[in-house]
Amino acid sequence: MLPESIPVVNVTGRFLSPDGRPLSGTVTFRAPAQITFPEADVILGGPLVAQLDAQGQISATLPATDSPRMDPTGWSYTVTEALSGIPTGRTYQLLLPSRQPHVDLADAAPTDPTKPNYLPVLGPKGDQGERGASAYEVAVADGRFTGTPAAWLASLVGPRGAAGPQGPQGPAGPAGKDGAPGVVQSVNGKSLAEITLDAVAVGAIATTAAGAPGGVATLGPDGKVPPGQLPATSGGNAVESVNNMTGRVQLDAAAVGAASATHTHTAAQVGAIATTARGAAGGVASLDASGRVPAAQLPPPVVGGARNTWAPQALGFQAWTCDPYTVTNPVAKYLTPQRLYVCGINITEPTQANRVIMFSRGYGGVSATRYAAGIYREDGSKVTSTAAPVSLGMAGQTAGSPPQMINNHVGATAIAMPSTVTLSPGRYWLTWVMTTGGTADYAYYHVQNEAPVAGANFFFGAPFARAWYLNAQSDTPASLNQGDASVLTDHDIPIMALALA
Repeated sequence: MLPESIPVVNVTGRFLSPDGRPLSGTVTFRAPAQITFPEADVILGGPLVAQLDAQGQISATLPATDSPRMDPTGWSYTVTEALSGIPTGRTYQLLLPSRQPHVDLADAAPTDPTKPNYLPVLGPKGDQGERGASAYEVAVADGRFTGTPAAWLASLVGPRGAAGPQGPQGPAGPAGKDGAPGVVQSVNGKSLAEITLDAVAVGAIATTAAGAPGGVATLGPDGKVPPGQLPATSGGNAVESVNNMTGRVQLDAAAVGAASATHTHTAAQVGAIATTARGAAGGVASLDASGRVPAAQLPPPVVGGARNTWAPQALGFQAWTCDPYTVTNPVAKYLTPQRLYVCGINITEPTQANRVIMFSRGYGGVSATRYAAGIYREDGSKVTSTAAPVSLGMAGQTAGSPPQMINNHVGATAIAMPSTVTLSPGRYWLTWVMTTGGTADYAYYHVQNEAPVAGANFFFGAPFARAWYLNAQSDTPASLNQGDASVLTDHDIPIMALALA
């Protein structure tokens, strides 16, 4: 639908054969270039193709060629007719001035076949003579009528006469897709006035193809192809010999170049790899349920780690928020009660985990169940979390740890998830909250931050903040939103990790 500010002209036409049958085909209207209408904020381009209907008619609404303030100006439409039964269609130019809102191609198209290209132009209005007064104007001038033109038209309608007797109703045909009831508009996608369908047009095989060369085979009374339609080597004739043997022939494996039933082939003999080579030294790697090589079959370091560096897996973790070895920690920091700490991790391969871990700088353990943790996807949806706050054991008590870690309660503190989860590659958040307690109960190792925004929140493109927190949280929330107005980033960041126990 064109904007109302663009004047348009309705172009119609009807095309028939000399004996009155509707023609089929198309009439294409093409402007010389793209046309810009600044006031309507519209750019028009491309041809308009009008399809002849079952009556051989077209109707197209086109922008007038003298539309005000359009760019370019001074152009005309190129009209191309492609009609059935006419090998060479006409091509001619056509002006469509806005003062003539309806144009029939019978009045504008060229009729002289020796002059196929010319430009129909309406003459100036002055050449048409002075316009006479309408009947309404005459009636008003004579004093015979007063009122509006609409009232004048209404006054011309006389009283309705008595209805005549109703004639018999004829049978109504089924309604066509786009036409009047009983009128077939097209058959199998064809819209010619007279259509003859053959077997190909309806996706069938001609009856003349049965039993004919290049056609199809027939079936006999027994439902089988008769011998006369079979090739000479397919059973139509008698077998004379088998493998150069005649008479009552008995074939064995040797006669047909095959191994005996008791012969055993090895994988190497048939160009295969033995199943015993799967996952074996010198064999082939197996694939896990996700279609990847298990980490146990990879050479060190694990996937994602540079050669001879400390990846989290080398220290018993599945992933961590940062390498604690690179962090300076001059001042002790303590968990703020009811503050939900959120730290980002990056998963580069399918990874299983069932523990969320925080690096404690000093925690001697409190029997109360007051800690909760969870794992969330980048979109904020929850993967898993504790069902309710849990208690937390003392830090640094793993047997064999250095004495200073044991005595000062320094090390990894873990919160178990309800079950093991597999994280697909992507970005995730770990959360940790101490729901109740004192402000000096749990000292944590941290990445020091002296700015209103933590340095971990350095990204470009799709936002992903690696370090932020929410206050007044008594448990893990149903979802996360890093863009929420209550999100804060002015803290010292805890060091967290994932593990599989």
